[in-house]
Amino acid sequence: MADLYQASRSGPFILAGPCAIESREIALQTAGTLAELAAKLDLPLVYKSSFDKANRTSVTSFRGPGMEKGLEILAEVKRVTGLPVVTDIHHPEQAAPVGEVADVLQIPAFLCRQTDLLVAAAKTGRIINIKKGQFLAPWDMKNAVEKVRASGNEQIWLTERGSTYGYNNLVVDMRSIPQMQSFGVPVVMDATHSVQLPGGLGGMSGGQREYVPVLASAAVAAGVNGVFMEVHPDPDKALCDGPNSLPLDKVEALLIRLKALWELNRDC
Repeated sequence: MADLYQASRSGPFILAGPCAIESREIALQTAGTLAELAAKLDLPLVYKSSFDKANRTSVTSFRGPGMEKGLEILAEVKRVTGLPVVTDIHHPEQAAPVGEVADVLQIPAFLCRQTDLLVAAAKTGRIINIKKGQFLAPWDMKNAVEKVRASGNEQIWLTERGSTYGYNNLVVDMRSIPQMQSFGVPVVMDATHSVQLPGGLGGMSGGQREYVPVLASAAVAAGVNGVFMEVHPDPDKALCDGPNSLPLDKVEALLIRLKALWELNRDC
């Protein structure tokens, strides 16, 4: 994945897909559409979906199909669409088997300080995408970067996904983008989790998906390297993070806007 990482350092890229793997059919439908858009717009795109969402609000919340079935589906997505894939890991022992399939291992925000998890992910040699904890200042993420580098892996992305602001709310400080870029790594803006309202619906999180284009555009204008977004063919029926997911049929218009902003930045 050296080529993907080098491309992420020099140009824009997208991470997109449903929050969790709900079914083979939804995965292939969504990935197929995203692959077509990526080719049409000449934007590098990594397909994102989780085989297990362990950090859910309720014990009854949908988590995904589990690692074995989830990796089977992700491997098929890669084979059919040609897209690289990214998925979360929650335990150190998951790193090696997931690294056999995923091109990027994602460290969830709540786990970004877990040393054993970061070290195990780093040792796979894959790109490691570390989400900034909602409870951390951007400069605190330098420690996470150093844990991965000390384990022999220089392929690191950091993702801004908002900071806790009072109860059931998040806020994004765009200054975090250049602050985290100062560590010498590409920075990603998670435009969909940043509009989440954690636990805002009592037994589940709410969200304000209408603000996804606003935050994504602002981050690109601020110089972010990549944009992460959860997308779904029918977010209102999604089993995970529907309120903050972007409808699949709205993705093209947003990508066109973001690409224009990236090109404007490049010309300045």
